[in-house]
Amino acid sequence: MGFIGVQPVEYTTDCQDQRFDGIILVADSVDKLPEKLGCLQEPLQDYKSVDRGLCEEVVVLKVPGLPGNRLVFACTGPVNRDYDDIRRFSDAAVSGVKRAVKAGVQRPLLVCPPHSSYAESPLVAVLGALHALYVPLELREAAVMEKDHKVETLGVWVPEETQGRRITHLATALESGRVVCRDIGGSDPERMAAPRVAQYVQDLFKGTEVKVSVISHVGELQKEYPCLAAVNRCANAVVRHQARVIKLEYCGEGPIENTLLLVGKGITYDTGGADIKAGGVMAGMHRDKCGSAAVAGFFQVLAELKPKHLKVLGAMAMVRNSVGADCYVSDELIVSRAGQRIRVGNTDAEGRMVMADLLCEMKEKAVSEVAPEIFTIATLTGHAIRAMGSDYSIIMDNGEARKAGNAHQWQQAGEVLGDVFEVSMIRRDDFEFHRGKSEYEDLLQSNNLPSTLTPRGHQTPAAFLIMASGLDKHGTDSEQPLRYSHIDIAGSSGPFPGIPTGAPILAMATRYVLPCL
Repeated sequence: MGFIGVQPVEYTTDCQDQRFDGIILVADSVDKLPEKLGCLQEPLQDYKSVDRGLCEEVVVLKVPGLPGNRLVFACTGPVNRDYDDIRRFSDAAVSGVKRAVKAGVQRPLLVCPPHSSYAESPLVAVLGALHALYVPLELREAAVMEKDHKVETLGVWVPEETQGRRITHLATALESGRVVCRDIGGSDPERMAAPRVAQYVQDLFKGTEVKVSVISHVGELQKEYPCLAAVNRCANAVVRHQARVIKLEYCGEGPIENTLLLVGKGITYDTGGADIKAGGVMAGMHRDKCGSAAVAGFFQVLAELKPKHLKVLGAMAMVRNSVGADCYVSDELIVSRAGQRIRVGNTDAEGRMVMADLLCEMKEKAVSEVAPEIFTIATLTGHAIRAMGSDYSIIMDNGEARKAGNAHQWQQAGEVLGDVFEVSMIRRDDFEFHRGKSEYEDLLQSNNLPSTLTPRGHQTPAAFLIMASGLDKHGTDSEQPLRYSHIDIAGSSGPFPGIPTGAPILAMATRYVLPCL
């Protein structure tokens, strides 16, 4: 864990454990605490008698006898309204931890009593606290802090020992995946240029159950992934920016019952290419690699939790969309791995290009795998944010995945730990949008407008990926139908400036890993 930089976590069943120097209470009320937490309830009720705003902001109380004589109360607010969800607990934990650190607490004890409506509220609170305690990779490597972590340890109060072992084990494993995702997705475009991402991933999984291989030779990229190679063409002239395709494989113990095939968008920096981003909208484009970052983070969770009967294949498309004399441009015709002649409409729609051929390769592998499910994960469109807001992943199924109810199962899984999803539909309009407009091309990659100004701007790219990869030959009407879902995390990947969230790792783990443990 030292390489990854996960905050140490330990549990206790004693809320007055003097190993800690401050308590952070996360709850929706001070009046309904369990009997074991009576030592916290009385001082809070006393405070409430003189301040009706107790539940409206984080407060710090001096309470003699408690660890460090400090009690930080971070109220979730109401959690029983029609529109509430479990994120109330992680949000409150983030606020509470930040306030505790500001107060000088170095060994905080997080107390989140289980809530009758939210079975995983204590785990979600711990994950919220860990998010607040993340230290960016650049700061860890530069040793600008006296230590690698913001606090010495994060304590977690639990009513029973078995709960403590489970929460610390799961929280540490899940957070390790999110740390990997934040490291890759959030670090600047030089620290996480494609070759350095490859080195990070190789170092990370050395000696684990995850196998890593890297493709770097430009000739092989041009042959196997021509659409990706077109985006890489300009960046390839700069050695430190040259593309990498990083392949990952995990195979759990026992007979395989399910196979996941994941393709992540990893644009290390997106200038827009010749359709250059203008008007001050280029800042933050180093975060266009969060799809690939999530793939690596999910494999880290697999390496830690080692689920049985599950096989996972991953591909990270790490490419810089540079601008210059050798960049690919609108109007070019490029033949995809699946043999589709693609007319480039906008070079700023590079994400679908770098994933299309890798998706085709996953399709080729899927036909011989057990119960395969294929996914693309990408910070793909600004339209996703326009349509659903800045906190939500969007998932959309092809026909076969929709028959299985996959998107709604992901949505339900996301609710468990607060990694939330909205469901969209891929419709006939989206396929028509990308069909070739002349005899020259089979497909049109994009129109020449931003996705935010394009009707169905986050749905149409999924249709393009299906057609460009040849997945349209594996629909519900085919002899070998394959399940495929596209996930747009442009909104849920996190704010800039700010820290990446790690979406959709928690939902993926809840859906596929936790049931296997």
